Amino acid sequence: MRLVIVEDDAELRDALSALLRQAGYEVDAFSDGRPALDALLASEYDLAIVDLMLPGMSGIALVRDLRRQHRGLPILIVTARDSLEDRVGGLDAGADDYLVKPFDLPELEARVRALLRRAKPALAARIVAGRLTVDSAARRARIDGRPVELTVREWALLELFLSRPGHALSKQTIANSIDDSASAIAPNTIEVYVSRLRAKLEPAGIVIRTVRGFGYLWEQSEHAQ
Repeated sequence: MRLVIVEDDAELRDALSALLRQAGYEVDAFSDGRPALDALLASEYDLAIVDLMLPGMSGIALVRDLRRQHRGLPILIVTARDSLEDRVGGLDAGADDYLVKPFDLPELEARVRALLRRAKPALAARIVAGRLTVDSAARRARIDGRPVELTVREWALLELFLSRPGHALSKQTIANSIDDSASAIAPNTIEVYVSRLRAKLEPAGIVIRTVRGFGYLWEQSEHAQ
């Protein structure tokens, strides 16, 4: 996932960039609002983190222009301005969340995960993948009409794979997507979730292939077509 950070404090900008890159995100960082807006409108990003007090274009103006032209992009404001008027102004301009400095880095990372989860593509009400049928509204999965019992995180993992067909998903992307808490999910725990889901979907001809050194790819065997 690709994120943009717009922060004129170089030390904080570098710290946020390092944190989020370590968490598995691609990060582009800017100190000024205008080039950040140009980049956000020219390329595909998944989330923007914006300070309000920026040189040149203000953070509020950036958020407002970005929301006007890119309605679906999650926007998180981070700022030292903590008055009620500032909070209301930022949210009314189009931000999805507001975090006041100073803040703990794990909290920012948790808010990023939460915003990305809310913004993930909506699934169709009914999805058929070979012998697997998924009813996203009722949160039910069936193979040849027989129910498949899934835990909450197995269901979140199934939704993630179905929302990104043909995309290999890194372990970090999976961790960020299936859990909103600030505590990190260990890579071996992700392996357990994938292994359990893989076993439950195997009768439908669904293959969750391991991409060595990266993560997992959803595939459908030919006999399940």
